Amino acid sequence: MRYFMNYDLIIARYGEVALKSNRVRRRFESRLVNNIKASIDAEVKVNQARIYIFPKEFDDAIEKLERIFGIVSYSPAISTKSTFEDIEKTVGEYAEHLYEEGLLDENTKFAISCRRVGQHEFSSQEMAAFAGAVVVRKYSCPVDLSNPELTIYLEVRDGDAYVYHEKIEGPGGLPLGTQGKVVSLVSSGIDSPVATYLMMKRGCQVIALYCDNEPYTSPEALQNFNDLIDQLNLYASGAPIKRRVVKYGEYLSTCKAEAPDKMTCVLCKSGMYKLAGKLAKKLNAEAVIDGSSLGQVASQTLPNILATREDLDVPVLSPLIGLDKLEITRIAEKIGTFEISKRDDGGCKAVPRYPETNADLEFVKQVKEEMNQDEELEKAFKTIVY
Repeated sequence: MRYFMNYDLIIARYGEVALKSNRVRRRFESRLVNNIKASIDAEVKVNQARIYIFPKEFDDAIEKLERIFGIVSYSPAISTKSTFEDIEKTVGEYAEHLYEEGLLDENTKFAISCRRVGQHEFSSQEMAAFAGAVVVRKYSCPVDLSNPELTIYLEVRDGDAYVYHEKIEGPGGLPLGTQGKVVSLVSSGIDSPVATYLMMKRGCQVIALYCDNEPYTSPEALQNFNDLIDQLNLYASGAPIKRRVVKYGEYLSTCKAEAPDKMTCVLCKSGMYKLAGKLAKKLNAEAVIDGSSLGQVASQTLPNILATREDLDVPVLSPLIGLDKLEITRIAEKIGTFEISKRDDGGCKAVPRYPETNADLEFVKQVKEEMNQDEELEKAFKTIVY
């Protein structure tokens, strides 16, 4: 078991939320607290840019906090009172636990980092020196303030004090749900789940739209989409991702039958954007998300991006636009979507041998008009499963 002490709370910290105005910060704090409570059975309090979490299941809480957006770092801690007597007792006991676990001995260079808020009869430096002397008396280990091997943190806030030695990195970002709703075009591939994750990290609540290209794709692709959303939902505390599936195969068949074959991918992507935009308006979402990375595939060249988005009336956000495949894959591996995305589901059989990479905007407009794109997409929109 990793957590060997009798911790009684977890102290969590947020980052850029602290830079907001008082009114906005309070709203963001409230949302973050609600998201924590949605994932963890705990009492949660906020005070002076710190979130104090008192969980019923400690190890479960530690694991889940790694996936709650808005949290920059967090520390399992022991609480006490801010008197010299109480701090001496608590720091001494904490040092004993560290010694028993092999994290502290007579050769360990250590430091005490003290942060103080409120009115006290001592300064932060004086309390750090006092707490450091407690450890030195017990184990004679050397103090090294410049390059310690172990740092024991002591936070003194008014009448309370907290002792800890770990700062666990959180996912950062903004609390989920603070930046409105978006419709994300999610396939079974690597890129779009990562794009969705990054926009969740920026506080967006997500509606995931999957375009089912059957008979050009297999049922396994739809299953992979569902598995990807299940994985992303591990990060969606307080605002789970909603799924929408549209039958898109008939529209693709019309594209292949009534337009030049090389235009299939351009018309496919154009149709997806329009469907996502239409869904966004229906569900009061404010943007569409996609996994485009500039130049990565045929539909993601600059001319094709222009041709596929030119007549949209909602913004399309592409958080991966400047990332290469290796960078995207690293994020996918970190968040647990890569192994799902790399499953062989057969790919899309509608992709032409030589897809258009330099679409002429006026010609694309002409082709869309000739195939009655809007009418075909209206048929597809009616198939969306809610």
